[in-house]
Amino acid sequence: MASHIGKLPVTIPDGVEVKIEGQTFSTKGPKGSDSFVIPEGITGKVEGNEIILTPADDLRPTRAKHGLARSIIASMVKGVHEGYTKTLDIVGTGYRAQLKGKSIEFSLGYSHTITVDPPEGIEFELPNANQVIVKGSDKQAVGQAAANIRKLRAPEPYKGKGIKYSDEHILRKAGKAGK
Repeated sequence: MASHIGKLPVTIPDGVEVKIEGQTFSTKGPKGSDSFVIPEGITGKVEGNEIILTPADDLRPTRAKHGLARSIIASMVKGVHEGYTKTLDIVGTGYRAQLKGKSIEFSLGYSHTITVDPPEGIEFELPNANQVIVKGSDKQAVGQAAANIRKLRAPEPYKGKGIKYSDEHILRKAGKAGK
């Protein structure tokens, strides 16, 4: 029994260059480049315009690594070809963001403003003062940068004020019951 995800081949789109040297996988595309060390027990090869990963044995840890390696490689190929984005909405009276060079300065109801510098390979975009778009070629780095921004003022359940993902639904609680 092999990994269902690991068995699937990864299609290489046009404009993306892929190299496998030993256990090192590297990819280069219009949005950047990335590399990954394939776990022991998994071998990768490029056939035509597809990447195929094969496990050395059928043991449970190898099957788990097989699926994981395939998912990471597929994410890397998509990232250097299309890139990843996360959109955050800032909800609340007086809550806003401003672009200062490459950094963002947030006013979130605290006595001070908070400045966030983009990590390497990540860029911020502000279509308006109440929306932040995090872009990059590394899926994990984009998600982590967006999570760090959301953590500055997580949405509260009564009015929904704070920073939330644009596709996130905030469960609302009823306030105090009046007489």
